[in-house]
Amino acid sequence: KKDGSENIITVHVDRTRYSDSRWYTGSGIYRNVELITVDKLHIPIWGTFITTPEITDEKALVNLEVTVKNQTSNENNFSLSTVILNQKGTIVAETADDLSLSPLSDQKYIQQFEVLDPERWDLDNPVMYKAVTKISREGKLVDQYETPFGVRSLRFDNEEGFFLNEKNTYVKGVCLHHDGGLVGAAVPKGVWKRRLEILKEGGVNAIRLSHNPFSEDFLQLCDELGLLVQDEIFDEMDNPKDKRYNLNEREVNYETQGYTEHFQEWGKSDLTRTILRDRNHPSVFQWSIGNEIEWTYPDYKHVSGLWDENDNYWNKIPTLTPEEMKARYEALPEREYVLAETAKRLSGWVKELDTSRPVTANLIIPVASLATGYADALDVVGFSYQIAQYDWSKKNYPDMHFTGNENTGLLEEWQSVLEKPYVFSMYMWTGIDYMGESYGDWPQKAWHGDMVDLAGFTKPGFYNFKSIWVDEPQVSIFTVPLSNSDFKLTEDGILKAKSKSALKWKNYHSHPYWNYEEGEQIVVEVRSNLPEVELFHNEVSLGNKLLSDCPDRIFRWAVPFKAGNLIAKASDGDVQVESQLVTASEPTKINVVVDKNTLKADGYDVAHLIVQLTDQNGNPVSHMEKEISFEIKGDVSLLGVDNGWSESVQAFQTNSVVTHYGKCLAIIQSNRVNSGVEVTISGPGLESTVAEMTVK
Repeated sequence: KKDGSENIITVHVDRTRYSDSRWYTGSGIYRNVELITVDKLHIPIWGTFITTPEITDEKALVNLEVTVKNQTSNENNFSLSTVILNQKGTIVAETADDLSLSPLSDQKYIQQFEVLDPERWDLDNPVMYKAVTKISREGKLVDQYETPFGVRSLRFDNEEGFFLNEKNTYVKGVCLHHDGGLVGAAVPKGVWKRRLEILKEGGVNAIRLSHNPFSEDFLQLCDELGLLVQDEIFDEMDNPKDKRYNLNEREVNYETQGYTEHFQEWGKSDLTRTILRDRNHPSVFQWSIGNEIEWTYPDYKHVSGLWDENDNYWNKIPTLTPEEMKARYEALPEREYVLAETAKRLSGWVKELDTSRPVTANLIIPVASLATGYADALDVVGFSYQIAQYDWSKKNYPDMHFTGNENTGLLEEWQSVLEKPYVFSMYMWTGIDYMGESYGDWPQKAWHGDMVDLAGFTKPGFYNFKSIWVDEPQVSIFTVPLSNSDFKLTEDGILKAKSKSALKWKNYHSHPYWNYEEGEQIVVEVRSNLPEVELFHNEVSLGNKLLSDCPDRIFRWAVPFKAGNLIAKASDGDVQVESQLVTASEPTKINVVVDKNTLKADGYDVAHLIVQLTDQNGNPVSHMEKEISFEIKGDVSLLGVDNGWSESVQAFQTNSVVTHYGKCLAIIQSNRVNSGVEVTISGPGLESTVAEMTVK
């Protein structure tokens, strides 16, 4: 409407296809929306592209491609100027061009710069630059466009692995879905910031976006924090996935129909907009065109030969040769869609927009994908779990580059990275628990990942990976009753694994406390990256153990429970660190930690209130639970509460929650007014406490 009256944009949401994805996607508008007004002579959204093709210690060549659009009916003469600013805001390079553009047209222009003494974007020092591009007409500024970027180089070698800034780099990755626990899919930037900082503390340096492009906020955080990103685009292509069964399409019905019915019409458009939006982020180092697409082509199982005897295809070495697999494939009847052709088309679309990063995909039946030509479309062939097939694939396809794009989170998967130089990455499934795709007995609302739960609280698996991915000396203690463990005591009192799976880093029964029945046999687990650990129980040494004697890198003792304390002292020569657990009494107090005391009055900023029950001496109480309530005074919103436990079916959008391991979380979001805030945290039989914040 051009008469000054109000314009309305209405979005209608149909959620009746409630199973159109295997995980929780959210519904409606759940990411930030902006209305951008521009002059008819302007740089369109995502209209710049920056690369750094040449980098030395002395200088970096910065190449800027700028699209300018003229929506007027006249030819326009204009000046296109760009300045490069370093992280301090100082101009380090600049240029300007006088140009002309025909009516109702657009044109790409190239500007080049030399940045002297460049600071590289890397994992430990993620330095960002910014290009500010202006269009001026007749001396008047008509448009300005800012492009953050980083100076860094990528190189992938099919024998030696991945090089960031010419430094051989292991990719210590996790897969993530895009929900944020209690906030659903509408995840404020501050929620992701806390989660990513926790993952980075555990040694994670890369994120695989599973299985769709994430928010702009997320990528900005990865740029700022120094996290690599594998940017994944599709989970479905030509054929649908049956979201209830996953392995193949068993039946088609209304509730499970998802992206496939849009792919032929919208696939190129969606891929194009993803690449254009994300290609200036230095964190993005790979484009993934698809996830486990082979399930939607059931004949791939037949081609591989891995299912010939039974359904146990997991990590099996093929008995067929590549030639025999190809012959099986070519003998199949013609079909409407050919995965190899679709993948080649997708890869070509990516390379039309960006050749500075490789194209990959996550292959669940990689040997079949190699034989059928699907893998030919990829620069880096990503394996989904099947690590035992690395050597077979390398032997039969020596010129291809293989690595891990999705892994269970086992020590042996990391060892495959260390043992095979070309395998440079693992991405565990998953770094953080996520909503939907639940498994196990009801009630279960989330997938149980490896490192961090729904509330952002760390789990035992976090310390597994921290012990191999972080160099800083560390030690942690967890406990589990022997009767509930995967271990047994021999007659001579030695702890012995009941099976090989006991040493696979998949024990979710460990607890962060020292509270049991008197005399009960308890397995004490200590995780450390130092070579020797001594355990003390009530100041009495229970002996030293060596890391070299621990096949799964977890030190274990069998200890009859007696109240008091456990102290683990890890050492390496003069270096010593320690951790302890103390027997707690009844919970009487509430300890609350607020990660941000001052919020911006923007209706978006958030603060996390992390609650831990304690006893009268201030010891954490993790073996008993209490209901905690949050009462708020001040102009803010309570986004919700959670205890992080995937088996909890308590509501998120309420002001009270029963703890898990004595912990819970509340997230507060600012409104658009200045306000003082008081949050009273209380529970039955507990001393209440008050957290104060300011919104301004």
